[in-house]
Amino acid sequence: MKNFLGHSNDQMLTAPVAVASGGGALVGAIFGVAKTNIAQGARGPFCLTGKFEMPKDTNAIAEGSRVYWDNTNKVVTATANGNTLIGAATLAALAAITTVHVRLNASF
Repeated sequence: MKNFLGHSNDQMLTAPVAVASGGGALVGAIFGVAKTNIAQGARGPFCLTGKFEMPKDTNAIAEGSRVYWDNTNKVVTATANGNTLIGAATLAALAAITTVHVRLNASF
């Protein structure tokens, strides 16, 4: 196949803000987790699928629930309104816990 560009589990994208390795970023409609430190405006490798421990907001998130990226606060949330769907929680996270395990779904 001449037009095959590769599998899209990892993707080179231009970071809209500086992103530390392991940090999340929304690049247009694509959400990814940076594989390395990426400066604002630089292209770098992002993971679009996989399971990651990500920072979350102060609300509880139930195992199996859909999770969204709050691009203003750069955290995962269970609140759909105004946020971007990124995957599902693979472990419950109480309100007092600052991270949540997320399986990215690579969909928009």
